[in-house]
Amino acid sequence: MDSKFFADNRKKLSKILNKGEMAVLFSGKAPKKLGDESYPFTPLRNFYYMTGLDRQDMVYIMYMSEDSPRDIVLIEPYDEKKAKWTGAAMLPHQVKEISGIEQIGYNNDLDDIIKKIAKENNISTVYMDIEDNEKAPEGLSEGEYNAYMEIYNIANIHDALGEMRMIKEDCEAEYIKKAIEITKDGIYAMMKNAKVGMYEYEIEAFFDYELKRQGVRDFAFKSIVASGHNGTVLHYSENNCRTNDNDLVLCDVGAQYKYYNGDITRTFPVSGKFTQRQKQIYNIVLEGQQRVIASIKPGVEFKKLNDILKKHYALKLKEIGIISSDEEVSKYYYHNVSHSLGLETHDIGRGKEGLIKKGMIFTVEPGLYIAEENIGIRIEDNVMVTDKGCEVLSADIIKTAEDIEQLMAGK
Repeated sequence: MDSKFFADNRKKLSKILNKGEMAVLFSGKAPKKLGDESYPFTPLRNFYYMTGLDRQDMVYIMYMSEDSPRDIVLIEPYDEKKAKWTGAAMLPHQVKEISGIEQIGYNNDLDDIIKKIAKENNISTVYMDIEDNEKAPEGLSEGEYNAYMEIYNIANIHDALGEMRMIKEDCEAEYIKKAIEITKDGIYAMMKNAKVGMYEYEIEAFFDYELKRQGVRDFAFKSIVASGHNGTVLHYSENNCRTNDNDLVLCDVGAQYKYYNGDITRTFPVSGKFTQRQKQIYNIVLEGQQRVIASIKPGVEFKKLNDILKKHYALKLKEIGIISSDEEVSKYYYHNVSHSLGLETHDIGRGKEGLIKKGMIFTVEPGLYIAEENIGIRIEDNVMVTDKGCEVLSADIIKTAEDIEQLMAGK
């Protein structure tokens, strides 16, 4: 991603701010694990979306000066000793090259810089990225946040940034496609190597290896590799059970490429062959997905997608005698069919409400979970909305029962 993408995002941000207003975004900090060890750091995505910078303890500030926007990035001061132990801090010229932001300061001067900007530009309102209204924004302690609240009118910019991020640029779509392509290779590695009697984590290891082999630094989320009854638990991720003959394996997995995520689910028989009952249920799910995808276009209500799927399930599950009334569908299908996808796997922005717009990228993931038969099936693809419909970004990943059996048979 070049600096122009981030500069364009900042232009969008500047249109939100009025005279007397300032936005302050933090890059975040890796949480402490124990001793002198921390969990791996990943940047807060709204900060990254504005700057392209992915180091911790950075701050981005945009403010209105005489009705024109100005901005500054605050970075960690260079520390020679720290550079020898954990790596050097990013230098000002590197920050400018990546972000395109000219004005650079240091984070140990944060309070003084904010006060100076506020005084010189009559700033009374400070926007911060607050995901949970009950808590301080990531990057500030509760005490620090309360101190700012005593001085300024604090407003939340989280939802407005979510609206921006819902519509993806072509360069973002390309990164998501790359994440999907790598995810595909990992899924195929699992299908080709799965054998009855393997533990779920052994199957998962083939996915992990393929991603690491291709240089993936992080997963989109904790992988779900759920066999048999475990496949009926939506967010099962222990992946520690042994597979049995006739088990289905539901794999909900995703690679992350340059902070953009793929999110794909495929369900396959560990033996390499679906039973007739499994194939019957599988084809109901697949047909439901195809109906949903065919209905996607700009102007359609987002929530309508789920209604289309439930109507399909009600008809088909009655035909095979699993249910007798429409209301019973919720016993076997208990989530929504889509969520936004991007810099976060469950990307921010209006999820299950509003109208579908060109440029949105989201999942289509119908499932059926028949616990009494140990059948859990989900088929998930990622789509991008176009002028008159949608493009299935993951169309290359096989998903018919016949194709899956052929792949697992080595054909």
